[in-house]
Amino acid sequence: MNSPVIQLLVLAGIAIFLILRLRSVLGTREGFEKPRVQSSQAPSRRSAPDLEVIDGGPDPDITDYVDADSESASALAAMKSADRSFNVREFVRGARGAYEMILTGFENGDLSEIKPFLSDDVYEAFAGVIESREKSNLSVDFNFIGISETTLVDADYDATSKNAEVSVRFVSESTSAVYDNGGDLIEGSPTDIKKQRDVWTFGRTMGTGDPNWFLVATGE
Repeated sequence: MNSPVIQLLVLAGIAIFLILRLRSVLGTREGFEKPRVQSSQAPSRRSAPDLEVIDGGPDPDITDYVDADSESASALAAMKSADRSFNVREFVRGARGAYEMILTGFENGDLSEIKPFLSDDVYEAFAGVIESREKSNLSVDFNFIGISETTLVDADYDATSKNAEVSVRFVSESTSAVYDNGGDLIEGSPTDIKKQRDVWTFGRTMGTGDPNWFLVATGE
């Protein structure tokens, strides 16, 4: 066997060896290989379930607070129709803040900042209590701790006058101590926490452009 033939056989053997090595390292692929989809990519819209939107169904902004078939639900729906900016959830949230601010101002004998949120009747009633307290030389040490419960208990709407009223029950915790002119404690305690229950009614004329609600009545 001559030298050129031997050289060809050696080269062929080397080529076969290299091919086998590459196949063992890289493996083999057949057909078209789909690219991998990262887990952070959004799933195909085709895989998402179809959601049916039913017009005229219950409004969760109302049914989260009152029964769907109650008179209060009908009143709240009428309020929302009369004033598209009205939202029950936002109203309840605002009522919580108003309750703390108004109660604290009344107990501390300062109505100047809360007067814009009071109806004339409520303001006169609050001012009368504070005036009587001052005449008796009494002072109050009041500390508001927090609200543990807020419940919408009633709603009423007059379509003719567009006057709306919503009543909310609050359960709050606070400390209150009343002192006489000499500094002696005559009622309450500066450290004992008491639980207080109130039902406040807020009123407003819907659709006027004024979003403010006023405290129109208080009770328990």
